[in-house]
Amino acid sequence: MNFAQQQNSSSRVTGFVIVVLIHILLVWAIASGLARKAVEMVKGPIETKVIEEEKKPPPPPENLPPPPPQLKAPPPPFVPPPEVQVTAPAPVAPTISQTTTAPPPVADIRPVQAPVVAAPPPPRPAGPIKAGVACTKMVTPEMPGVNWAGEATFNVKGTVKNGKVVAIEVMSANMRGGNDRKAQRALISAIEAAMSSYECPGTDLQIQQEFVFKID
Repeated sequence: MNFAQQQNSSSRVTGFVIVVLIHILLVWAIASGLARKAVEMVKGPIETKVIEEEKKPPPPPENLPPPPPQLKAPPPPFVPPPEVQVTAPAPVAPTISQTTTAPPPVADIRPVQAPVVAAPPPPRPAGPIKAGVACTKMVTPEMPGVNWAGEATFNVKGTVKNGKVVAIEVMSANMRGGNDRKAQRALISAIEAAMSSYECPGTDLQIQQEFVFKID
C-alpha cells in the first residue's frame, strides 16, 4: 500500500469518528434543549481535499546491442587476359538466287443462275369452260338408229377428273319435230359415249358443250 492509500484510509476513519461525535452531540443537544446551537455548529464549513495518485515514471529504455557489422565479399582477383591475335575471316559474298513467282490461279467465276420459279397456274374461271378450249381430244357422237325425224339441240355440262369426263349433266334440250322420249334418251346416250373419250388436262374441271342433231 502506498502513501496515498494510507492517507485515504486515515481520512475515512477520521470522518467516521466525526460523524459518530455529531450524532452524540445531536442527541445531547436535543436532551439539553440546545438543538439550535448544535445545528449552527454543524453548518460550519467542511473542507475536502482530493489527493491525486502519484504516477510512476516510465522505465528507462533497454540498452539494445549495436547492429552487427555488414560483411562485404572481397573483390575477385584480377586475371590478365591472354595475348592472342585473332584474324577475322574474309567476308563471304552473298549468294544471289533467282526465284520465279508463279502467277496466282485464275478463279473460275461463273454466273449463278437463279432458280426457275414455276409460274402460278392461271386462275380457274368461275363457270364451266368450253370443251373446245379445255380438251385436247374430242369425239363426235354417233347417230343412233331412232324412228324420229327433226332437229335436236342439247346443252351439256361435263365434270372432268384426272383428265377424263366422268359425268355429264343436260342443262337444256330442244327437240324440233316432236318430243319423243325414246329418241331423246338415245341421243343423250350417244353424247355420254362420245364425251367419255375426251382428253381434258386437269382435274375438277367443268366443261360445257352444245350438241346439235339433224335427222331426216
